[in-house]
Amino acid sequence: MVNKNNHSNTSENKEQVILTIKFLDKENNVIDSQIKEFDLVVNTGLSLRASLLGNISTPIALDAIAVGTGTTAPAVTDSALVTEVERVTSTNTIVTTNVTDDTCEIVGTIAFTASYAISEVATFNSATASSGIMYSRDTIGPYNVVSGTSLQFTFKFVQTS
Repeated sequence: MVNKNNHSNTSENKEQVILTIKFLDKENNVIDSQIKEFDLVVNTGLSLRASLLGNISTPIALDAIAVGTGTTAPAVTDSALVTEVERVTSTNTIVTTNVTDDTCEIVGTIAFTASYAISEVATFNSATASSGIMYSRDTIGPYNVVSGTSLQFTFKFVQTS
């Protein structure tokens, strides 16, 4: 299933983002999966992208995915998850979606040790909880996770003209 979210409060902060979510049981079998498209890059994400493009102030690239239980709709002014509960270091690669090397793919799997109703996800440039610069945020699920289950996230940030 593909869901498209074009958030009404995004102003002009847009980039094609394709998010694939896999809900895994304790044996890493897929319980559920979803593909979601959205286009919100938060204001702090635009600043990070500009710094990376200009190699200014030694910016740190995206390297983490965080999840939380907040349900507030995403807005360009977001700079943190509403209620962050877990964060993981991501594996990043450049892949092809429409033209050669036009997509940054960020993948991370979060293994849970407690129960939560996961309903928000974001990308950051720090794997340390509640720190770093947020690039993008969206609401999901909720996914009712328990100890031993995992959520695998694949973000594809597609550069388009």
